[in-house]
Amino acid sequence: MIIRCIIIDDEPLAISVIKNHLSEFQNIELIATFNTAISALQTIEENEIDVIFLDINMPKMSGLEFLRTISVKPHIVITTAYREFAVESFDLDVLDYLVKPIPFGRFLKAINKIQARINLEKEKLTDIVIKEEPFIFLKVNKKMMKIKLNDILYIESLKDYIKVFTRIENYLVHKSMTSISEELPSDNFLRIHRSFTIAINKITSVEGNTVEIDKKRIPIGRNYLVQAKHKIFNSTDFAD
Repeated sequence: MIIRCIIIDDEPLAISVIKNHLSEFQNIELIATFNTAISALQTIEENEIDVIFLDINMPKMSGLEFLRTISVKPHIVITTAYREFAVESFDLDVLDYLVKPIPFGRFLKAINKIQARINLEKEKLTDIVIKEEPFIFLKVNKKMMKIKLNDILYIESLKDYIKVFTRIENYLVHKSMTSISEELPSDNFLRIHRSFTIAINKITSVEGNTVEIDKKRIPIGRNYLVQAKHKIFNSTDFAD
């Protein structure tokens, strides 16, 4: 599925940074860039745009004023140097709020959020049985890897890195456990230890303070024990 987007920003450097970030994703197509919100109106009205990366402080019309006027509203990701407009922006139903300078790791989170929202909307709009499985992008050896969520067995924290174990192969990613846990759906992924997050539907057994996944025993941390066992034993996926 191709995600079509535009950038509206009066700073050439900011546009360049976002374009560079977007170039890492094969399924995202940048339709156009604009220096003012007004100049983008015709393109938005005449084309199917999925996402607008929108600056706030611009000449003639601010990004927030622009949001209040357009009738067709794609998903909006605010890109701004000002933190103080976050509450007002989310009141206007923006999908994410990125503060410049935008690091790639934070931008990746926004892309995963966009992908999840669009997938959810398409599921609601169609009864097609065959559809793409949910996935996440992770940066592995300077390459953006598309990993299906259903392939993930468990994740191990290794100081400044995480190791993602899947059915196919394992991936070493420069990312924190907290960060990856926020990006995974909580209905099936559960942190059971300071160093481990697991896929509940991949558990084959529970013994004492450990779970078994793919013939590996994984410890449940003392501080996670009560909540982890409660969620595991009440999970439909594990019960099945």
